[in-house]
Amino acid sequence: MKAYSPLLTLVVQRLVLIAIFAVAWWLASQRMPAFVLPGPDKTWQALMALWQGHRLFHDIGITFSRVLSGFLLATLVGTLLGLALGANRLLAQFFEPLLAVFNTVSSAIWAIFAIIWFGISDATTIFVVFMTAMPLILTNVWQGAQTVDAHYVELAHSFRMGRLQTLWKIYLPTIMPYFFSGARLAFGFGWRVSLVAETLGSSDGIGYRLRQAGDLVQTDQVFAWTLLLVALMLLLEGGLLKPLERYLFRWKQRTRD
Repeated sequence: MKAYSPLLTLVVQRLVLIAIFAVAWWLASQRMPAFVLPGPDKTWQALMALWQGHRLFHDIGITFSRVLSGFLLATLVGTLLGLALGANRLLAQFFEPLLAVFNTVSSAIWAIFAIIWFGISDATTIFVVFMTAMPLILTNVWQGAQTVDAHYVELAHSFRMGRLQTLWKIYLPTIMPYFFSGARLAFGFGWRVSLVAETLGSSDGIGYRLRQAGDLVQTDQVFAWTLLLVALMLLLEGGLLKPLERYLFRWKQRTRD
C-alpha cells in the first residue's frame, strides 16, 4: 500500500485541482454571455459534437503529422549542428551570432515568411515548427557537448578513434540528457506554434478549426478544441515523453541509489 500512496496522493491532488477549476469556470460563465464565456456544459456538448463529426481525427492527424515532420527535421539538423559547434570552438564563435538571431525572431514572423514562400500548404506549418524547435535543440546539444571531459576525447585520440567514433562513443552519451531536455521543450513549442501557422496558412488542422470557430463566434467550439489540445499534450507528456525519459536515464536513479 505504501508503494501506491504517492501516486494516489498525486491523483487526488490533480482531481481536486480540476474540480476547483471547473467550479470557478462554471461560476464565471453564469455572469457572462455564452458567446463570451461558455460554461463547462456547453463546452462539453461542443466537444461531443466534434467527436461525432467526421473531421476530428483528420484534423488531429494532420496537425500531428506536421508537428512531427518539423520536429524530426529540427532534431536531425539541430543535433548535427550542436555537435559540430560543441566539438569546434572556432566554428561556435563564428556561428554564435546567427544562433542568437534564430532565438530572437518570433514564431509569428517565421509564419509570415512561410506563407510568402510556401503559400497555404503543409510546408508552412512544418517550416515554422522547424525554425522554432531547431534552435532549442541546437543550443542544448551544444551546451551538452561543451561539458564533455577533454581527457576522454584525448583518450579516444590515443586509441586512434575517428571523428565519427568519438562523436558516437564520447559525445553522444554526454549530450543525451541535454538533448532530451531540449527536445521535450522543442516539441511542446512545436505544438503551440503549429496552431499559429495553421491559423494563418492552412486549410485544415486544429489551428484552422480554431480560427474558423473564432470567425463564426462559436466560442464553445473554441473552448472544446482548446481542451482537446490540452488533453493531447498532457497525454503525450505523461504517457510517452516522461516514461521514455525515465527509461533512457534509469541509470541516474541507480547511481543515486
